[in-house]
Amino acid sequence: MRMRVLRRTLGALLALATAPALVTACTSAHGDDARPGDDPPVALAPFERLLPAPVSARAEGPGYSFGAGTVVRTGRGPDEEVRRVGELLAEQLRGPSGLPLPVVDGAQGDGIRLRIDEGAQGVGDEGYRLESGPTGVTLTARTPAGLFHAGQTLRQLVPVAGPGTVPGGTVTDRPRFAYRGAMVDIARHHFSVEQVKKYVDQLAQYKVNTLHLHLTDDQGWRLAIDSWPRLAEYGGGSEVGGGPGGHWTKDEYRDLVAYAGQRYVDVVPEIDMPGHVNAALASYAELNCDGKAPERYTGVKVGFSSLCVGKERTYEFIDEVLGELAELTPGRYLHIGGDEAHATPAADYAAFMDRAQAVVGRYGKTVVAWHQLAAARPARGAVLQYWGHDKTAAADKAAVAAAARAGHPLILSPADRLYLDMKYDPATKPGLAWAGYVPVRRAYSWDPGAYLAGVPESAVLGVEAPLWTETVATRGDWELMAFPRVLGLAELGWSPAAALDWTSYSRRLAAQAPRLDAQGIAFFRAPDVPWQ
Repeated sequence: MRMRVLRRTLGALLALATAPALVTACTSAHGDDARPGDDPPVALAPFERLLPAPVSARAEGPGYSFGAGTVVRTGRGPDEEVRRVGELLAEQLRGPSGLPLPVVDGAQGDGIRLRIDEGAQGVGDEGYRLESGPTGVTLTARTPAGLFHAGQTLRQLVPVAGPGTVPGGTVTDRPRFAYRGAMVDIARHHFSVEQVKKYVDQLAQYKVNTLHLHLTDDQGWRLAIDSWPRLAEYGGGSEVGGGPGGHWTKDEYRDLVAYAGQRYVDVVPEIDMPGHVNAALASYAELNCDGKAPERYTGVKVGFSSLCVGKERTYEFIDEVLGELAELTPGRYLHIGGDEAHATPAADYAAFMDRAQAVVGRYGKTVVAWHQLAAARPARGAVLQYWGHDKTAAADKAAVAAAARAGHPLILSPADRLYLDMKYDPATKPGLAWAGYVPVRRAYSWDPGAYLAGVPESAVLGVEAPLWTETVATRGDWELMAFPRVLGLAELGWSPAAALDWTSYSRRLAAQAPRLDAQGIAFFRAPDVPWQ
């Protein structure tokens, strides 16, 4: 049960309005010593409300009247991907506005204009430029992904419901980190593909670009594997507390991957090993060293299960499972777990991870594993996901730092910052507190680029907020624990370091409440945020 606490929302960078223009200001005060209630609610101008905070924003001149005559223009030529981005943006804007918003080809005319410019400066592969004026809003990017992100920014500038005015001005933006992720554990409690799709939409609108799926654990195996059918049929039939469990078919998984991909969210699937495997051991006796299958497990203890490292059949199992998973997953990463393998002796663990990593490589994928892999032999280019916390042993942190300096990129998921299953406070009903309580301010108030001693920012691939589900069994509990803290994760991953400021962020977070309410998101109204 690895619990990693959600990380602070990326920092705010837009500054106070100055007539006639608003320009972003870069401050570095994280405000950890401020007290809730120090700052009264403040009405923010539209560009000041953007979350995550953009690299720069300037309000200037008259805006664009967004109404019944608005069309979405997808530019010149038969670029099907740009057309698809335009169709999705129109669909997202129609929902709250009720406007027709037809999508048309051609770059000329009033409306919302999508434009690919491979030579666009200062935006990178995921960034964009948004320009708003009386004749329309122009979204420019080097890639369709950038156009998608530009569209999500536009959604925040459009009134929450109905027609209105998009303020005049310019936003130029790009992400700080390439990897901005959220994880959901569907192994402890089973959730449907439709619920996960909803989370994808909720995340993508704040420029989160990775969904990590924890598919297997002691309590359940959630994905059908043709070569080992009892994994899902039997191993998927349990969950924490003794519920019925469940699993996804391959077609359901493919559908989710495609859905996420259309929103420029990559799926990273995880098959945990060599520990956290009781569901597999219960399904197939041959995976156990003694040849005897244990009972299915519905508790929450960790560290008691292990694949049989000495059996060749174990490696046939890994090869076949990861081979099928690789075929289903177009993204570059496969996550092989590797944490809390207390039942596997250290030498066996290292030998096992050598072979498991080699399997991932044979299928053309890059290994991701929890940071315990640093104590073994990480394969070349393997990505380590750090889930330690303030009280993690110095030797463990040093091993991770050494791996980073040796060329292993890090995903930061500190449990006392970014684990979304940690309680906000003692009164929070779902959740755990083994890493401490994680109020919204703590989740936001840290800098990923300077978090681990001895780790340069260049070694940080990005950040991820995991949601473990030992105590989370309903959509309501899921959203309560994730929101609003996952918005802090979004800002920490996207916005410039100089923009990370609690006072600015908390005001912008408060300004998101009407949008969260309109989307029916059951978020926690944290007392450290000046909700309006």
